[in-house]
Amino acid sequence: MNIYEIVKSAVTTRQAAERYGLKVRYNGMALCPFHQDRHPSLKVDRRFYCFGCGASGDVIDFTSLLYGLSLYDAARKLASGFGLDNNPPPAGAMRPRLVTLDPRREERSCLDTLLEYKGLLEDWRGRYFPASPGAPPDKRYVEACRMLAPVTWLVDELSMGYVDERAAAMRLLTRDGCIDRLRRHLRSVIDCEQIAS
Repeated sequence: MNIYEIVKSAVTTRQAAERYGLKVRYNGMALCPFHQDRHPSLKVDRRFYCFGCGASGDVIDFTSLLYGLSLYDAARKLASGFGLDNNPPPAGAMRPRLVTLDPRREERSCLDTLLEYKGLLEDWRGRYFPASPGAPPDKRYVEACRMLAPVTWLVDELSMGYVDERAAAMRLLTRDGCIDRLRRHLRSVIDCEQIAS
């Protein structure tokens, strides 16, 4: 038997996941280390499958992904770690690689900000509607009338658009710090309303 067969017959993905620091629930679910996971979406048993990002495979694939190793080096790490082989694993196999930021997470953060702002604009449009035709409009009503349509369009693009449409919306939002300015604006508005109440 070669090293791959030895490792796969002796070690389950669940055993490796627990050895490498994942907290696996009784039902075999864990937070996925391959994307920014808030709710356990990784199923581990003999093999693994993530319902969030789609990562899947056997114990060697799991270790390879977790540590950024070749399949051979991952098999050597497992063999050494579980006492199946006396050869030490490569030096790069000692610590898991850092998970890079998931672009969908940033999209979700932008969408959350836009939804909060859209709700505020809808509230302002109703609450600060001019009392009479000749009365000067409140600045919040003007902002609601001016911004509600573009914000609704961005929400639709991020929540229902195709990949290229979402990418274009994200470029608009991240260009020149647009989304960061909007977040600061929301915080200041919320702070002012809390002080006023």
